Amino acid sequence: MNEQTSVMPYVIGLDLGGTNSVFGIVDSRGDIKATTAIKTQGYETAEAYVEAAVEALQIIIDQVGGIDKIKAMGIGAPNANYYKGTIEHAANIVWAKGIVPLADMFRQKLGVPVAMTNDANAAAIGEMTYGVARGMKNFIVITLGTGVGSGIVVNGQLVYGHDGFAGELGHVTMIRKGGRTCGCGRTGCLEAYCSATGVARTAREMLEKTGQPSLLRDLNPEEITSLDVSIAAEKGDELANEIFRFTGKMLGEACADFAAFSSPEAFIFFGGLVKAGELIMKPIREAYDAHVMPVFRGKAQFLISGLDGSSAAVLGASAIGWDIRTTE
Repeated sequence: MNEQTSVMPYVIGLDLGGTNSVFGIVDSRGDIKATTAIKTQGYETAEAYVEAAVEALQIIIDQVGGIDKIKAMGIGAPNANYYKGTIEHAANIVWAKGIVPLADMFRQKLGVPVAMTNDANAAAIGEMTYGVARGMKNFIVITLGTGVGSGIVVNGQLVYGHDGFAGELGHVTMIRKGGRTCGCGRTGCLEAYCSATGVARTAREMLEKTGQPSLLRDLNPEEITSLDVSIAAEKGDELANEIFRFTGKMLGEACADFAAFSSPEAFIFFGGLVKAGELIMKPIREAYDAHVMPVFRGKAQFLISGLDGSSAAVLGASAIGWDIRTTE
């Protein structure tokens, strides 16, 4: 450890999700020393969000010895432009409908360097550094949360594209005609079906279209969550299991297409939806095997994130923070 690192031994990692924003203060070994969180929604402006975030952050910054101990901050966020440090037209965040210079806003408030990347890219960096992707050079992380995101690593490097927005696999079109409206404004996107919110929507549709008995009928349809579906499925509820089969089949078919352009050694699934375990993973694998080109069959692993909760994204975001200090 160099002298500068010993004086400023921590970075801040922010996993900015569609529902929650989780902050971690991380040391150079990847140990998260302190965490806090705020709700991502509920703020009318980006300024109000940053104000609330910095207020929450200050408590854990003080716990580790103050801002002088912080080298930098890294942010993983939806629709984040790695090159510009902006969030651009994020479909699932009410205060980020335009172009928001979020990295600069945090830099001005905290007085430390700040860098930002897509939240799924941050999760991929976290998995590559600390999780199940250690030692891998070609893999795809798929995040199943409020939306569907992806971090694509090819030859050991994240794919950003010329404008910083490559890898939006959640917005490939799965249903060409009569598809659901997606938050991005298009129809038929993978995200509209396979996100946590998409699973809840599938549940409501199936409950409405069929008279099939289900534990989910005891709930207010508008309040059903993907967790409710998972709980019901684990209890043997056939309708809930059908919802997971539908969701997993679509994910598996999508992954079969994704394999054609990057030939990954693994697909790594991250987010609350994967807590359903084999209820979602089995139909994913089956659909993948049924639809993938023969040359790719049997080559990719299907893995669940090796890091608990939002640790992958927080650690990935923090890794970006370490990097901007070493390259400046």
